[in-house]
Amino acid sequence: MSMRFTTKARRGMVVLTVATALAISVAGCGGGGDDDDKKPKASASESQDNGSNPSAQEGADEVLAELKGEEGLMLKITSAARDAGGFLTVSGELKNDGSEPVRVSVRTSGDETEIIRHGSSLGGATLIDSKSKKRYYVLRDTDGRPLTTTNMPRIKPGASIPVFMQFPSPPADTAEVAIQVPTFASATITISG
Repeated sequence: MSMRFTTKARRGMVVLTVATALAISVAGCGGGGDDDDKKPKASASESQDNGSNPSAQEGADEVLAELKGEEGLMLKITSAARDAGGFLTVSGELKNDGSEPVRVSVRTSGDETEIIRHGSSLGGATLIDSKSKKRYYVLRDTDGRPLTTTNMPRIKPGASIPVFMQFPSPPADTAEVAIQVPTFASATITISG
């Protein structure tokens, strides 16, 4: 009996860790925090809200990669950091470089029924670790929701929104991975931490 309880407790801790990471990420998207880690996200939110001078903060973060998408969308990856719980969180911003408002394609959610049923997301994203010859898919919570930005709004021309994707962490000796998001070009990013 104690072995079964330990397994359940361990699963509960993983769910709690994932939920906490998701809550922190979502809180960071609101732009209300004072931490340095949250300032770039707040800037991206402000750019979306007021639509004026969206490029003012572009130099604030190091850009690890820029992935061109459809209809003028540009996905800028600014961070790929390992978390203490064995996760890799990829963060950045999704910008509309086009001249018309645009919605992120539903194809970015991928083709897995479990992810699609939770609405639009970046759930189709994968990381390719060529060193270990492994592919990592976006993590999900216990209800099957992808641990990524979801329900993305229509993005006005020149505006951007903060985005994140969470994956299982590749081995510690893996420093670079390729990121692939449906409808976007792929790119190689460097992992920190």
